[in-house]
Amino acid sequence: MRDRENILLIRLKSIGDILFTLPAVHAVRENFPGAKIHFLVSREHAPILRGFADVDEIIPLDRAIFRSGNLPAAGAGAWRLLAGLRQKNFSIAIDFQGYGETELLAWWSGAPERWGGVYHPPRGWTYTQAVPHGKKIHPAEQNLSLLRQCGLRTGGIRNEFILPGDALDGARQFFTANKLDAAKPALFIQPFTSAAKKNWPLENFLKVAWHFHSRGAQIIFGGGPSERAALEPARAAGFAVAAGTPLLVSAGLMKLSTVVIGADTGLLHLAVALGGRVVMLMRSNAPGEPHPFRHADWAVTPALGKTVADIQIPAVIAACERAFSERAGNVSC
Repeated sequence: MRDRENILLIRLKSIGDILFTLPAVHAVRENFPGAKIHFLVSREHAPILRGFADVDEIIPLDRAIFRSGNLPAAGAGAWRLLAGLRQKNFSIAIDFQGYGETELLAWWSGAPERWGGVYHPPRGWTYTQAVPHGKKIHPAEQNLSLLRQCGLRTGGIRNEFILPGDALDGARQFFTANKLDAAKPALFIQPFTSAAKKNWPLENFLKVAWHFHSRGAQIIFGGGPSERAALEPARAAGFAVAAGTPLLVSAGLMKLSTVVIGADTGLLHLAVALGGRVVMLMRSNAPGEPHPFRHADWAVTPALGKTVADIQIPAVIAACERAFSERAGNVSC
């Protein structure tokens, strides 16, 4: 296929799902090396696109305006977005989300070719190529499958997030402020997710932290601004707590760490795309589950019929020991 002048990619949320488009974004660039690639994303998640080196322009959608109840502001915001999309003269729009609103945005873009995954009929009728959503493969593979079924090549699969230099500088400053040494082994712990059912108890993470701290590893607990209070036990224990640091600075902290551990959350998928070694606690690592991309063996799962909270501490410690060993960390386990 020939290069296209402008290509629109759409995935509004969430962090993990946006990261699962990264291998597909690489593939789009490889198929259209001379095209200008635009990515439409919710404004709150736009910073993550700074690490997508193949994206030329980020188009942020301020969804908060539409939820504010301010009808004039919402109307003005919608007009700016829709008018801006039409002015780009897109030749292809690829909807990686497949929701009703994203399908309409792809249609409104005016692109003569509109591709998207379809969860349920009758959705997808505005696409020129509608691909049934595959439920038995990893979400990143689903995005690649969409491209293949629309005629693109996806040969050498890559999943490479390029951390901006200012984010890495911010992480180094955090290390200095907390008397951490980037040359020594470090364990980054992300204990919370967006859903309580995916969480492992914080007291268990603290026991893992003490285990590796006693063996010479530095410990960092990550989290969002709303989790500062919940992470007070980690701070009281003397561990460095990075709750509230900007997303990409947290990514830098993971980049500087030897091993990253947590449950199924976007930050851990970011660590995978950074080339880090992850230990992910999750319900299942079956093919359709969002386990670490191309590393299902990095997932620690409970016994059949049990929940993430039932995963045993020794199993997690053993998985972390293997991870440290693979990264040649100087931790005596």
